[in-house]
Amino acid sequence: MGRAIRSEQFDAGEVCIVHAVQRCVRKAFLTGRDDRTGVDYSFRREWIRRRMEALASVFGIDVLTYAIMSNHLHVILRNRPDVVAAWSDQEVALRWLKVFPGRRLDEQLAEPTDSDVNRLAADVERISVLRRRLSDISWFMRALSEPIARLANKQDACTGRFWEGRFKAQRIVDDAGLLACAMYVDLNPVRAALADSPDRAVYTSAYDRIQAEQGQQIPSAAFDLVSVSTEQAGEHLRETSVADRKRERRAKRRNPTGKQILRDSWLAPVTLSEPKMADDPEVHRRGVRASDKGFLNLDCDQYLTLLRWTAKQDVKGQVSAVPEKLRGILRALGIEASMWRDLVWNYKRYFGRSTCAGSPEAMSADAQRSGKRHRSGQRLVRECFSVSAG
Repeated sequence: MGRAIRSEQFDAGEVCIVHAVQRCVRKAFLTGRDDRTGVDYSFRREWIRRRMEALASVFGIDVLTYAIMSNHLHVILRNRPDVVAAWSDQEVALRWLKVFPGRRLDEQLAEPTDSDVNRLAADVERISVLRRRLSDISWFMRALSEPIARLANKQDACTGRFWEGRFKAQRIVDDAGLLACAMYVDLNPVRAALADSPDRAVYTSAYDRIQAEQGQQIPSAAFDLVSVSTEQAGEHLRETSVADRKRERRAKRRNPTGKQILRDSWLAPVTLSEPKMADDPEVHRRGVRASDKGFLNLDCDQYLTLLRWTAKQDVKGQVSAVPEKLRGILRALGIEASMWRDLVWNYKRYFGRSTCAGSPEAMSADAQRSGKRHRSGQRLVRECFSVSAG
């Protein structure tokens, strides 16, 4: 059976949350150690993390959680057309040119000038298209995947596909599905026996949040959202050689803004708080992410406590009782506490073949939205939810 039509799963003009999975072709090793050749590609994980961080500073898309594995990656994204709507035409043009500078800019300064930005901003129809693309999850994944594929192919001295195909997308339809999916993503290295706890699962959003709580800072990979004047650009081109400009571009890619940030600053906050005004998109103003909007009705400490407890339940049949302080979190979502471990550790059993994830009622509503009668896994997942939630 073919994959669902993208337009049935999410729309760039509508706020929605999507779990995206991108796999390497033939399950080749993306970032781990290839047992056949003995080559270790672990350093590529930082390529991907930094690229996601950079894109989070430009697109109107919030990165909620992620995990970079040996031959695939998981990321939960929330598109924000309401944030993009708050940007001026000049800001839309500048952000687009930072990610897609075009061959002329890329071969010279790789930095848009004031005239480049103003010329693009004056094209009303084009700006309308680009405004929509900047809140489109498909364009975010394209901007993430293509440069990584080119870098890997160049390093491997080969051509052809690096990724298996278009990313797999799964719409998250309620808070219960979001919590389960977020923990499934964060616990991927633990499930794969690559780490024994979230605290050691490097290149996951959980690890970033834990390290940030301890005050760890990193060089920001965010794009420098400023343009250069036409006069400065011309002077720089006249006074520097092509080789010098290439070295400058490489240096700037390492830390475009020259800033240090907490390790998780580019991720969406965990806690979903009430904005001062109902229609406030909570636009982020410091240049490292799209918005300051959280995504769960619990704080980061509660999330990490539940995550660590769930990580310890690695042997089926030997699950300890859920602590009372955590039961309240699950009860509020209608999740049966005794089934929580199974819902997360066997996430693919319940939602692996479905185009959406959530409670049975939310999955049913999503099916009706798309003109379907039901979603795959909808009946099976009922055993994980309390009767009172039905």
